[in-house]
Amino acid sequence: MALDRSPDGEALRAQAARIRGRVVEMCHASKSAHLGSSLSCVDVLTAAYWHALRIDPKRPDDPKRDRFILSKGHAAMAIYATLAMRGYFPEEELATYNQDDGRLAEHPPANLLPGVEAATGSLGHGLPIGLGSALAGRIKGQDYRVFALLSDGENNEGSVWEAAMFGAGQKLENVCVIVDYNKWQATGRSNETLALAPLRDKWAAFGWDAHEVDGHDVAKLAELMANVPNGSGKPVALIAHTVKGKGVSFMEDDNNWHYRAPTAEEVTEAHRELGLI
Repeated sequence: MALDRSPDGEALRAQAARIRGRVVEMCHASKSAHLGSSLSCVDVLTAAYWHALRIDPKRPDDPKRDRFILSKGHAAMAIYATLAMRGYFPEEELATYNQDDGRLAEHPPANLLPGVEAATGSLGHGLPIGLGSALAGRIKGQDYRVFALLSDGENNEGSVWEAAMFGAGQKLENVCVIVDYNKWQATGRSNETLALAPLRDKWAAFGWDAHEVDGHDVAKLAELMANVPNGSGKPVALIAHTVKGKGVSFMEDDNNWHYRAPTAEEVTEAHRELGLI
């Protein structure tokens, strides 16, 4: 069922900028990798958590809640910042990211943080888990929806396509997969590693109602996700065209930011570009 309200694009864009700012800070403080991958999916997370999802951060285990699974677990900084700023846990805890004895591991842990639905990061697992959850909901007569955010390189995994066939075969129309199609994976271009393109056509051929979307049009993303199920009778696939490192000009489409952390000066410049100072 679609939400009654329309997405507030200006408010969503401002929230996405704040999340990006926190992610850059976290990367600098922890000297961790995967900054570019975290920045590319922030608009998807913002659209989900500030518009599309039927959730209550004060009741993270509500059996009727929508589920969002960050299958591309290497973008953990983005989901942690999102959950904290949405009210699942104190924002101050973000300072403990990737620190000894903290809860915010470099990849999302299981059964430790409110709002984290599954341990992910070993790519290819999030969608199968999500489909199992959706099928469980159907059996129990519950109408919650399941969203899974995948990286484009994750589409190299056979488990993704086995899950895709299962979702279509079971007509799990309350499931939405979003592919963060930033065109990079590890050390090379995604479409030079395996023949992903045309990716929308592949998902459609596997029985999904597949759409291409600007992965940084946060209002459009919010609208499409809020409208799941969309009446097609099929699970929904959104192929979100994104830019790795989005939001910070000197990081955009530069795969070095898959590995390196920003200096203090680069954090300041990033904040300036994001309109935070």
